[in-house]
Amino acid sequence: MPYALHLTPILSDFNSQISAAKNKQSLEEIRVNFLGKKGFVTELFSQLKNLPNEEKKPFGAAINVLRDEVTKKIDDAKNEFETAELNQKLSGEKIDLSAPFRKENRGSIHPISKVMREIEEIFSELGFEFAQGPEIEDEFHNFTALNMPADHPARQMQDTFYLKNSELLLRTHTSNTQIRKMLNSQPPLKVAALGRVFRRDSDQTHTPMFHQFEGFVVDENVNMGQLKWVLENFLQKFFDAPNLELRFRPSFFPFTEPSAEVDINYSNENGKIKIGKNSAGENKFMEILGCGMIHPNVLKNCGIDPEKFQGFAFGIGVERLAMLKYGITDLRMFFENDVRFLNHFGFRDLA
Repeated sequence: MPYALHLTPILSDFNSQISAAKNKQSLEEIRVNFLGKKGFVTELFSQLKNLPNEEKKPFGAAINVLRDEVTKKIDDAKNEFETAELNQKLSGEKIDLSAPFRKENRGSIHPISKVMREIEEIFSELGFEFAQGPEIEDEFHNFTALNMPADHPARQMQDTFYLKNSELLLRTHTSNTQIRKMLNSQPPLKVAALGRVFRRDSDQTHTPMFHQFEGFVVDENVNMGQLKWVLENFLQKFFDAPNLELRFRPSFFPFTEPSAEVDINYSNENGKIKIGKNSAGENKFMEILGCGMIHPNVLKNCGIDPEKFQGFAFGIGVERLAMLKYGITDLRMFFENDVRFLNHFGFRDLA
């Protein structure tokens, strides 16, 4: 073929250079000389436009053959250099089997995460839907809709973090989730919420940030008896205490009426708190959570007719549950990230 013969000198020059290549760097220089933007093979394609139409096709085919052969030989040579480098590296490396192995630190599940998962499992079995609300909230969803107008003394019960130069705040409870859910949904509602809340307080039993769990039900003919059954079912399962007893005491919350504080029975065994009555019959009570029937004003604020629907709600601190169940005495320990605390109270899995 005349065109193949025309390209033979270029191929011969290439074969001579690639045979003399000593490493990948020199191979890259050859690739640029022949296949680069201004390489010998690339320049051949620019000559096609100067040929008669009948010669363009055979000359172009011959250039393609040359380019493919040059490309293949460069790739083969590159693989040979890389294989030689790898073999040289492997032959020079040795593994000291007598060296001590490096111990890996194994993580564990934080008690708060463990408790939150247990809560989710129990209330999912009871048919509750879990919802989320924003941690940065406005006063309407955090206070006003919950029957706490601007001058209501109940606002003083919760020392709030307000954002600078803003009407927004860090939510003081997960009840904002309850309000948002009722505003955007119609009864029947059976909802639970877990999340972080914030208050300006810090001591052995208070931290500026903690976790709260809240549940509420809205439907026709909802009553306190149903609320009591839900709480008994939850607390008995959570503490694995079938002999657990509940005691309801009248209380006050602006968003429920009637309102109640719930106590559970416990006993002391070897200086530790055990939930439920012990074998000796010892039976003391401690406060565990607050609850009540949703105030009619709260239902009205959310566009729900209080003449047709009623509801109950309850809330509890997740850290309090963890402290009672696992014998943790200081709330601040949950957030200090002390590895000794995590090693002692952490869990290897969530089962």
